[in-house]
Amino acid sequence: MFDFDTPIDRRGTQSLKWDKYKERDVLPLWVADTDFAAPQAVIEALQARVAHGIFGYSRPSPRLIQLIVDRMAERYGWTIAPEWLVFMPGVVPGLNFACRAWCRPQQQIITPSPVYYPFLHAPEHNQRGVSHLPMQLVDDRWLPDFTALEALAPQADLLLLCNPHNPGGTVFTREELLRINDIARRHDLVVCSDEIHCDLLLDDVAHIPYASLNEDAASRSAVLMAPSKTFNIAGLCCSFAIIPNPKLRLSLQQSMRGLMADNNLLGFVAAEAAYADGQPWLDAQLSYLRENRDLIMAKLGRVPGVKIARIEATYLAWIDVSGLELDNPIQAFEAGGVGLSPGAQFGDGRFVRLNFGCPRALLDEALDRMLKVIDRHRQA
Repeated sequence: MFDFDTPIDRRGTQSLKWDKYKERDVLPLWVADTDFAAPQAVIEALQARVAHGIFGYSRPSPRLIQLIVDRMAERYGWTIAPEWLVFMPGVVPGLNFACRAWCRPQQQIITPSPVYYPFLHAPEHNQRGVSHLPMQLVDDRWLPDFTALEALAPQADLLLLCNPHNPGGTVFTREELLRINDIARRHDLVVCSDEIHCDLLLDDVAHIPYASLNEDAASRSAVLMAPSKTFNIAGLCCSFAIIPNPKLRLSLQQSMRGLMADNNLLGFVAAEAAYADGQPWLDAQLSYLRENRDLIMAKLGRVPGVKIARIEATYLAWIDVSGLELDNPIQAFEAGGVGLSPGAQFGDGRFVRLNFGCPRALLDEALDRMLKVIDRHRQA
């Protein structure tokens, strides 16, 4: 019913992902968009709006707002009010404006490390200090070092959280989130939780929005979400924050004033269609991604010198290649025809990040190329 196998040629389409290598025979598995066509319902809704012919300033429709409200109730048992929603073009701007709104200049912002790299740069972009919270492997899952969080919290105003974790793929349990909430409560931290990958669950795990934990968590947090990663519509720039506390919501809106562009009209259209009619497509995509993840584990997971922790969510594999003793893993794999994201960008140069949101034949070829690089290195 849904075709994720047939390749779609993205060369020459101004694709950030594919244009990086242009004339080179390098398979791009780096930046986090997929190579799958969006759901047909999204495409048809966009075509209908384009046919209307007018692309003026726009606001989210009442239907889109209600779809989000209903989605939170149905998926998470979380009752939210429409006025809690703050729309923005992307989660990354949301992280930056959170730094401006909720951290005083003399205080620190706590960010996990390794983590999606805008987390590492948002504090400095906004003239705030940054404290790195180490992520560590516990029972094959990436978790914050809670002892370190306790030590860092007294000097901080804001904790940036990434759940599901990018690049580690962990979905935090209720118990783990409550440990974070306990520290945030005792040290009066605001928590800004990037949950953009919340729909991309590969294991039998439950995503729990941070602000849904309890009244305290709701009073001191913002949850950032978007349909962009889920339905491969990131280029249409439509995200939103859910902020129950009116004072936090107002301070964020004030920090955005005059600096944040309005959302893209077509982003609203795509989001509405995706949330209304995209679930069957999403279910099929998740099944496909699970098989892609399993292929990675079968081909790379048992290779001596390579370590891959459990990937509970996302379409991203965080691969420890330090045991291979490559001088420059990114250059080595690019020379072998595979383009990956450097771990140093996320805070740990021992790793590479691989995007497996692509047709299986492409992934299979990329993994074979990586294995050849590894074999050549060992024979050298």
